Amino acid sequence: MTGTIAQRLAELGVVLPDPPAPAATYVPFVQSGALVFVSGQVSQKNGAFIRGRLGDDMEVAAGAEAARCCALSLLAQVRHACGDDLDRVVRVVKLTGFVNSTPDFTDQPKVINGCSDFLVAVFGEAGRHARSAVSAPSLPLGVAVEIEAIFEVR
Repeated sequence: MTGTIAQRLAELGVVLPDPPAPAATYVPFVQSGALVFVSGQVSQKNGAFIRGRLGDDMEVAAGAEAARCCALSLLAQVRHACGDDLDRVVRVVKLTGFVNSTPDFTDQPKVINGCSDFLVAVFGEAGRHARSAVSAPSLPLGVAVEIEAIFEVR
């Protein structure tokens, strides 16, 4: 993984994980034309799921860190889709973020900022994207965050 984006990740002290394997009957990404659609990536770090419920047993800062971990998995998947060359990413097009939260929790955007801010740090202006940040009463495996993404590639 050599190139500008690999250098930027190194500057940030980031080592991408291996792309997580699908947990059910789906593929981790689909490329259609110049777009790569990455399936939802759940919050995990060092192979362990980051579980919790915002507004209950998890604070916004911890949720944002969980979202940043989702970003690492998203990049691992798109790197795989691009033949190990993240310099092929033209831009981050869209994120859809799901936050495991209580009915009265309203800071979903602050949580998903953990992913968004990281992608902008990596890709600069090309990392700015359209986005949805929504609440869910539960997420698979009890994780705190799940995020799917669309990337434009060359």
